[in-house]
Amino acid sequence: MRKILCLGIFLCVHFFTSCQHKKINGVSFVASRDAINQRHIQPVIEVNSNYVALMPFGFIRDLASPTITFNSQRQWFGETEKGLIQYAVEFKNNNIKIMVKPQIWVWRGEFTGLIEMNSEENWKTLENSYQDFILTFAKSAAKINADILCIGTELEKFVLNRPEFWQQLIQKIKMIFKGKLTYAANWDEYKKLTFWHQLDFIGVDAYFPVSEKQTPTVADFENGWKPHKIEIIAVQKKFQKPILFTEYGYRSVHFNGKQPWKVDEIHGNVNLKAQANGLQAIHNQFWKEEWFAGGFLWKWYYNHENEGGKNNNRFTPQNKPAQKLLKNLQEK
Repeated sequence: MRKILCLGIFLCVHFFTSCQHKKINGVSFVASRDAINQRHIQPVIEVNSNYVALMPFGFIRDLASPTITFNSQRQWFGETEKGLIQYAVEFKNNNIKIMVKPQIWVWRGEFTGLIEMNSEENWKTLENSYQDFILTFAKSAAKINADILCIGTELEKFVLNRPEFWQQLIQKIKMIFKGKLTYAANWDEYKKLTFWHQLDFIGVDAYFPVSEKQTPTVADFENGWKPHKIEIIAVQKKFQKPILFTEYGYRSVHFNGKQPWKVDEIHGNVNLKAQANGLQAIHNQFWKEEWFAGGFLWKWYYNHENEGGKNNNRFTPQNKPAQKLLKNLQEK
């Protein structure tokens, strides 16, 4: 009887531990004009993803008057609160968990990390508008019972210049949303932030420069990751929070490890092997680490059959060798 009891306890503990350490194998699911259905979800299931990041958007037309417009009739359906909820319901019906990741787009594509006001009045305008924006989607995240809410994406100067606002905002968010919280810091931003102790994950958009070669091998990518990994571990140990790659990935283009964040050069220089090698290296270096929670691949489009392919040099792995690799990696 004692042996049976001990075996039962062992199996329960083993099961609990396995559940605790199950990695987030997520994709960043790009919003579209339309509602989604099972046809759009099935390809996500087939690459063994257990999470999606859903990304409603707000827009700043003029930084001189930094009011964020969101839930507008001019926006695509998937970028709005109504679209977020519809997408989430469809994914949750397929046992895929949700991270809600509201994002800001500045007119003409100015990098959000450079958003900085030139007066206290404009700072207050931005803060009030951002609070309305993020609390709206915190309520949506609570409504759909999302697992994770990302409270901001690559807002370095805003965060560093206004620390008290962000500390208070986090407390307000916690009154609304009871799930896990993170923030998506750019690869050169995450070490500068001090509010990680208030969140559940240290979120990193992992576009670290790792190789200057045209077609880096897996070994080249892994060697390039080594100094960055040391710094990531140091931040993880300092705050005692798991690391989450809120975005990660590589374009299928030459020199994709040199400046992985670059999105220019829309056509040409397609390099499917470089993309697959980069993804393999990230999994080799991080997915086995207990302090690593997992990540969200950038990015995945809803209309799968028409996306990516052998002539596409963008981030998506769809209909490329990287898609098959992703499925195999996420089976492990």
